Amino acid sequence: MPTLRGLSPMDYALSYLTTRDRTVWEMQTYLETKEFGEADIDRTIDRLKELDLLDDRKFAAQFLKTRLATKPISRAHLKQQLLQHHVSKEDIEEAFCEIPEDAEERNAIELAEKFYRQFASFEPEKRKLRVLGRLQSRGFGYDVCYRALEAAMEESEEPV
Repeated sequence: MPTLRGLSPMDYALSYLTTRDRTVWEMQTYLETKEFGEADIDRTIDRLKELDLLDDRKFAAQFLKTRLATKPISRAHLKQQLLQHHVSKEDIEEAFCEIPEDAEERNAIELAEKFYRQFASFEPEKRKLRVLGRLQSRGFGYDVCYRALEAAMEESEEPV
């Protein structure tokens, strides 16, 4: 059903998809703000799914790849972010299947090395605590944090 401006729900939906992928929930919420009826929104979402333009599983997979490449954080934080986008737990688990098992540990090591260099001017114990704190703030578990710190210290050839 066209609006006063003559734009259909599909027009709005396609425009909304031009900046980035969206979840079904995001699209539904957006179209509701444009005051379309429930039937029009449902038809539009169904059509977008048919055209493979709206897919929560693909959204989750792309989201994970992008986040891991740009700002590494733990699996737990990634899962929480996807839940905030209203992606189903099943779609999240499926997306995680595409991520290598050791990705979290590699990301933690990469970050530990970065933070270890950043805090080079600190006393050794304070430096370790700062690195561990930063890693934990990104959602990594203590064991992963400690192994990453050890790897960073080995990389810099300093004793543990």
